[in-house]
Amino acid sequence: MRRVYSAPGDRIETRRPVTVSRYRGFTRVNHWLAAACTIVLLLSGLAFFSPPLFFLTALFGGGATTRWLHPVIGIVLFFSFLVLFIQLWRLNLPRREDVEWARKTGDVLAGHGKNLPELGKFNAGQKTMFWGMAGLIVALSVSGVMIWEQQIPLWRDHAPVLASIPARRIAVAVHASAAFLMIMLFILHVYAAIWTRGTIRAMTRGTVTGGWAFRHHRKWLRELAGRQGAGPAE
Repeated sequence: MRRVYSAPGDRIETRRPVTVSRYRGFTRVNHWLAAACTIVLLLSGLAFFSPPLFFLTALFGGGATTRWLHPVIGIVLFFSFLVLFIQLWRLNLPRREDVEWARKTGDVLAGHGKNLPELGKFNAGQKTMFWGMAGLIVALSVSGVMIWEQQIPLWRDHAPVLASIPARRIAVAVHASAAFLMIMLFILHVYAAIWTRGTIRAMTRGTVTGGWAFRHHRKWLRELAGRQGAGPAE
């Protein structure tokens, strides 16, 4: 059976009680690496954003250390998310049921699952988060290189200048705006994970209960059951 709603490694692990493998170990470790990088970048970036926040550099050993740490962690985040993107982009493509789910936000917030359409591995909110983070990380990376290129000795001494001073000023504005949006998305992501009971377990243990999968991602669960030969009752 061709995979439409599931990723390699997704499977029903046990049936009494039903537990479903949602994220492999490598994916979970990479997710937490990206989360840690995001937190470090947000704190160190805020330290440079405004003088009253410069005290945050003490968390990283002072201003000089924070100055080189910020772009290095930015590179780590870029490649960490790139791996996640390669793994998950197909499952985050918009589908017809996502439009219906988005139109019924009231039912989502009220917990009226019976009024919502059956979904694959991710819902419209998760897909919006995925593509939003992808776009913001690209914007932050490109603008970050434009801002920091003259701070890299090897680049400064041997490479051509990538951006003029006016272009760098625009890059600073883009970088700050993208960082603000990323903070908002990050807070929303954490809140949604806590609010939807059982979600954090997926990124800590790698599994979810059968009831959780049936309630939130029924098409995903049905596909896994079909691949493993489970009957309708199961």
